[in-house]
Amino acid sequence: MSLALFDLTGRRALVTGSSQGIGLALARGLQAAGAQVVLNGRDAAKLKAAAAAVPKALSLVFDATDHHAVRAAIDGFEAEVGPIDILVNNAGMQHRAPLEDFPPEAFERLLQTNIASVFHVGQAVARHMIARGAGKIVNIASVQSALARPSIAPYTATKGAVANLTKGMATDWARYGLQCNAIAPGYFETPLNAALVADPDFSAWLGKRTPAGRWGQVNELVGACVFLSSAASSFVNGHVLYVDGGITASL
Repeated sequence: MSLALFDLTGRRALVTGSSQGIGLALARGLQAAGAQVVLNGRDAAKLKAAAAAVPKALSLVFDATDHHAVRAAIDGFEAEVGPIDILVNNAGMQHRAPLEDFPPEAFERLLQTNIASVFHVGQAVARHMIARGAGKIVNIASVQSALARPSIAPYTATKGAVANLTKGMATDWARYGLQCNAIAPGYFETPLNAALVADPDFSAWLGKRTPAGRWGQVNELVGACVFLSSAASSFVNGHVLYVDGGITASL
């Protein structure tokens, strides 16, 4: 009975930005839990390559920062294929520079990719979920939703906004049967963090700063995602679940 709460058989899950890294790992994990997975990205070639690694996955190409393209893609998919029961808002990017020299165009890209996309896709999918009276939305926040470090202040701002938008989604949509939560990863080995992983000084600092003493592996995010996507979290709403090896718990 208890394990059945985590079974996603018969559910359909859309994961944005799932051509690589965390998004691809979460898509694989949701599929392993029984869900039919829909991969998303704006680069059709990269998405096709990712789909080859996730047997039976569907693909939906759209730019998550383009409100009208998102609405058309989601509405078209719902009409032609069927309902999206689970949405994982994972699309994101990083740009590192001292705040006093941070390029304004990079700041705008961060705002669009990391926070506007959560609004655009979340709203488009939620409209259908609300009509059905059920749905799961999992936004990917960050340890930087609560902490900051040099050279990524705008990224920190966007991830703080993701955490608060998650609370807003829950406040507006829980009454319609939706559960809206977020996962806040700590430091994981991903393409987004490739430069940091390759820096021995940073990895040594991270090992000392994180109680677990190491980088996270993307598959270690799957359990949290399955939980927040399943019946096991039926009364969990507006929560930000930190998966960070203890870094936010320790000075």
